[in-house]
Amino acid sequence: MTLPGAGPVVAARELRPAAELDAVRRVGAPLPAEWLEQHGVLPLRLDDEALQVGTWLETPAPLVLDELRLRFGASITLLRYEEAPLRSAIRRVYAQESSTAEGVIAGLGGPAAIGRGAELALDDLVHLANEAPVVRLVNLLILEALDARASDVHLEAFADGLRVRYRVDGVLQPAPSPPAQLTAAVISRLKIMAELDIAERRLPQDGRIRLRLQDRTVDVRVATAPTLHGESVVLRLLDRERGRRSLADMGMGGDTLARFSSIIGRTHGIVLVTGPTGSGKTTTLYGAIDVLRTGREKIVTVEDPIEYELPGVPQVPVNDKVGVTFASTLRALLRQDPDILLVGEIRDAETAQVATQAALTGHLVLSTLHTNDAPSAITRLLDLGVAPYLVASTVEAVLAQRLVRVLCPHCRRETDPDPAQVQRLGPLASPLTRVWRAVGCTQCRDTGYRGRQGVFELLVMSEPLRELTQARASGEQVRAVALQEGMHTLRDDGIRLVRAGVTSLEEVLRVTSG
Repeated sequence: MTLPGAGPVVAARELRPAAELDAVRRVGAPLPAEWLEQHGVLPLRLDDEALQVGTWLETPAPLVLDELRLRFGASITLLRYEEAPLRSAIRRVYAQESSTAEGVIAGLGGPAAIGRGAELALDDLVHLANEAPVVRLVNLLILEALDARASDVHLEAFADGLRVRYRVDGVLQPAPSPPAQLTAAVISRLKIMAELDIAERRLPQDGRIRLRLQDRTVDVRVATAPTLHGESVVLRLLDRERGRRSLADMGMGGDTLARFSSIIGRTHGIVLVTGPTGSGKTTTLYGAIDVLRTGREKIVTVEDPIEYELPGVPQVPVNDKVGVTFASTLRALLRQDPDILLVGEIRDAETAQVATQAALTGHLVLSTLHTNDAPSAITRLLDLGVAPYLVASTVEAVLAQRLVRVLCPHCRRETDPDPAQVQRLGPLASPLTRVWRAVGCTQCRDTGYRGRQGVFELLVMSEPLRELTQARASGEQVRAVALQEGMHTLRDDGIRLVRAGVTSLEEVLRVTSG
């Protein structure tokens, strides 16, 4: 594609090193970072009167291209990049030091600049938490976490100061950490933003922040906990601009997606999604609601907490402090004439009983359980005290899932598989002859991975499985029959992604071990 006044837009593999970008910055008139981000362009290299310009836009504005051509006195070739790394490069190279968390930290001075927060009076601590450098530092830590595609920010108090880490694609990575003397100020700033009690440092607290950072709206769940050396805080980032993933985008195999879509289309019964915390269970349930929602049915949810708003769907948050529990809310919602109920989690016997009764009386119930695999969900419901005949007659299917990291397409390398790893994966992996491995580059922050995708294990209830349930069979017996009926395990589904070059052997073994 050729734009007016520009050469063709071509795909680019990797951003130039910072030193080379800095050389471009010194050519021609200075360019403000805000202007570059607003218009989605970044000059990369000037060669023989031709300027290479990175962009994430389909068509940068002609006036912007004219401005660059005049400033640099050169024709323009556009290179296509993803938005996040290009924004990060703009801030790293063109912005002032105060536009990055590291720059703000460097400018705060040594330990003598500000007294240790633990020694400050409450009024002084509030004043310090509202000082411009602290406010800017906290905002930049959150903004840079979003740019890194982090799901969580961990701020951990230790004797020598505050350690900050980002959880990116399920793995924690180091981030710029404030100086020790600002530990209490940074934590107090977050507590003020979340409307928590900054004087209370002995008890855990939970809160929520809604931020507007640059052009993005972000919901932040804040959880504090007292530790030996002060409070530690975890921020769960819910980026509304990034949006939710549809069921088709979760990475299910074609057969699994077709069967699961058919099952959630039934008018009654229970469909469970299982897996550990952070395995994408809520995302799958939201995707299922999006598939089912036509406007002709009543859908209601009860969640703890509500992660994303579902347009046109009444959503009720759990609040145990005032007696709003999963079970009590579910009973109340049954009087709202619903067709479909989404229950955030079945975590106790009372909720399990109400959910099965709802399914028995003609409602479709979608919910989650914390079990390691799909067959274990059946025995878990029995352990919660639900009668075997109720479990057998109401549960329609159980979907177990995990999230594996996706190999970075810019640096992955094809290689021979490790025989020991192939043996650990089981007989389905034995025909593997070539696999892809993680390498690491600037596009993936040197991790070798960028993004995550689901692996799934779908158990569909059949007559033999219902008979085993009524007989209180063990999870292993249920698993054996389910495998005979064609169920693919989590590891089997992981092998599918390894064959497709989506992920690595190491990653499949990591998330499916145990």
